[in-house]
Amino acid sequence: MQLCPCQVSPTLSFLSQAIAYSDCCQPYHDSLLDDSSDKLDSIKAETAERLMRTRYSAFVKVLPEYIVKTTVPAQQHLLDITAIEEWAKETDWAGLEVVAHTPKIGKRHAQVEFKAFYTTTDGQQAAHHERSTFVKVKDKADNETWYFLDPTVAMTVSQKQPCICGSGEKFKRCCGVYLP
Repeated sequence: MQLCPCQVSPTLSFLSQAIAYSDCCQPYHDSLLDDSSDKLDSIKAETAERLMRTRYSAFVKVLPEYIVKTTVPAQQHLLDITAIEEWAKETDWAGLEVVAHTPKIGKRHAQVEFKAFYTTTDGQQAAHHERSTFVKVKDKADNETWYFLDPTVAMTVSQKQPCICGSGEKFKRCCGVYLP
């Protein structure tokens, strides 16, 4: 059995039984990356924390397409898939700790604070500590999907333009609150 990367944590011993990748993040990865499946039938993360865990596992498994497809659609074309893949391959991932999950901030946003542990080239353990923001987006059929809001993506959006998440609100009152 291959343990799911999102369940490995060097700081916690919360699992009484290991969770297999096939029973945890793999169905999400396979569903979204399978080009033959209907997008409406894809398995979607139920919470921002669940999406964050699947994204961490996608970095460990070097699935850059999943990282792109789970970023808010208005930012996807701005991501460098080759750079994402190279970074994922070069990083010696050592585990994940979810520090906090705030499931609702505002009308459609959530935040997840986490530490992604990795081993440096000199063998030391380090952590990437981040508080990520996620937005729940409705499509035309009223299906809701969680997406990551990437604060590192340079966007030219004025504060008075419609929001990048498609909420219909002005950017400054919606996702603009969480992006620089």
